[in-house]
Amino acid sequence: MTGFKDIVGHEQVINHLQNAIKLNKVSHAYIFNGEKGSGKNLLANMFAMTLQCEKGDVEPCLICSSCKKAMSKNHPDIISVLHEKPNSIGVEDIRGQVIGDIMIKPYSSPYKIYIIKEAEKLTVQAQNALLKSIEEPPAYVVVILLTTNIDVLLPTILSRCVTLNLKVVPDNIVRNYLMEHLEIPDYQAKISAAFAQGNIGKAIKLATSDSFNEIKDEALFLVKHVKEMEIYEVIEAVKKVADYKLEIDDYLDLLMIWYRDVLLFKATRDVNDLIFKDQINDIREQSRVSSYEGLETIIVSLEKAKTRLKANVNFDLIMELLFLTIKEN
Repeated sequence: MTGFKDIVGHEQVINHLQNAIKLNKVSHAYIFNGEKGSGKNLLANMFAMTLQCEKGDVEPCLICSSCKKAMSKNHPDIISVLHEKPNSIGVEDIRGQVIGDIMIKPYSSPYKIYIIKEAEKLTVQAQNALLKSIEEPPAYVVVILLTTNIDVLLPTILSRCVTLNLKVVPDNIVRNYLMEHLEIPDYQAKISAAFAQGNIGKAIKLATSDSFNEIKDEALFLVKHVKEMEIYEVIEAVKKVADYKLEIDDYLDLLMIWYRDVLLFKATRDVNDLIFKDQINDIREQSRVSSYEGLETIIVSLEKAKTRLKANVNFDLIMELLFLTIKEN
């Protein structure tokens, strides 16, 4: 862990937090809202470490006793709220770790900071219990809620917290980060950045994942050969895709990027903006034999498949229907 200056993107959020520290206007409650891997946890930990730093600046010094404890996840006044049940944070978790602890003054720091990850899992009862703690907390308390879905939090919670929404990081910044810091080749960095859609955590995961490359190869094989495949071969392909069930969104996103590349090339004949530009011969051929309407039908079908999978509709049925649509168009 380094300082705010080394975090990729999120300049507005960082400026807000640093100004709050500089002007001594730190709120007693924050919500960091953003998708998984967007950097909520990193920002919350950095903010907490900076607040507790003995230097008292807008960047953590990294060398004082407080910073060292924060970096080793061993700071007595930075508390990560844990929960036993995987799918919910119950009222007992909040009572035991926040409400029952909040009146005890900080051991060695100016603040006592409670970080609640996966706050979308807070039950209504837990939220109501927490509400009492953020309505009139002791002056030294800061509560930070990290969530992927702010809509499930009660309006009474939202009204008492400063909400910071983590925006997507531009593709070129993500790509440059992957190339410079992780030494990912240009082509792979570009694909990972396009996939991650502004999510730096997801980009890092994809760029360093062996299974991602396997999924990519399977997806590209399918789009290049689906037209000449017999129906039973399409069914076999569906079964192969089933191996990737946990990462099916990545698989469908790959198909989506491929067909968008084909559509873009058909419209512009420009190679420069393609993600799969190393596959230009296949893209050129596919754009020649495909109609605009057919390509748009496939892209719409991919979106529908993603929506249906989230609704737990039968996996095999969705994929068979999708591949038949691709085959026909």
